[in-house]
Amino acid sequence: MTESHLLLSIAVLGGTGKEGKGLAYRWAKAGYLVRIGSRDAEKAKTAAQEVQGMLGEGSSVEGMTNLEAAQRANIVVLTVPYSAHRSTLESVKDELKGKILVDVTVPLVPPKVATVQMPAAGSAAQEAKEIVGDDVQVCAAFQNISHEHLLDNADVECDVLVTGTSKDARAEVIKLVEAAGLKGWDAGPIENSVVIEGMTSVLIGINKKYGSTHAGIKITGVQR
Repeated sequence: MTESHLLLSIAVLGGTGKEGKGLAYRWAKAGYLVRIGSRDAEKAKTAAQEVQGMLGEGSSVEGMTNLEAAQRANIVVLTVPYSAHRSTLESVKDELKGKILVDVTVPLVPPKVATVQMPAAGSAAQEAKEIVGDDVQVCAAFQNISHEHLLDNADVECDVLVTGTSKDARAEVIKLVEAAGLKGWDAGPIENSVVIEGMTSVLIGINKKYGSTHAGIKITGVQR
């Protein structure tokens, strides 16, 4: 994979949602070619226009179907609700071979979104790995970052924990984290994603209890 982010294309599947648009905004601002995907191409184009309007000239954001975005990207980021997790992956899995998939999905089950409820596979990321197979490097990241932070130009105090199926894949995703203006940490193998995904429900509960919208986590006691 090239070291030059200017040559990389990132697909954000389900990118019409707040989290997806926030990540698309951050990466396009950093100079990546970003393709926002959706089941509805027109919704994707509208979302791309919104992000492009925030950035102005000199950035590149396109909207298209999830399948088209996955086909034309080097790295694919999945930001759909858990209810659409399996169906979206199954619709694009043939286009993911040889690529890195970054799964941002959290297995929230309404109405009890502040209660940790993990799938049989252990986590959404592990479920994604079962669906797409061994030809795809799967990482989990960004579950604990609020879209309010992503769409704000201010510095973000929260850190991003990255798990994944290989050290090299995690290193590539940490580059994306840093390009988005955040600090990323290698949190180990994909099996550890159960803790990180589950933490999202804990943070939702903290937000509700203390009247916030963007509680996060930060690693301390480590010099890097």
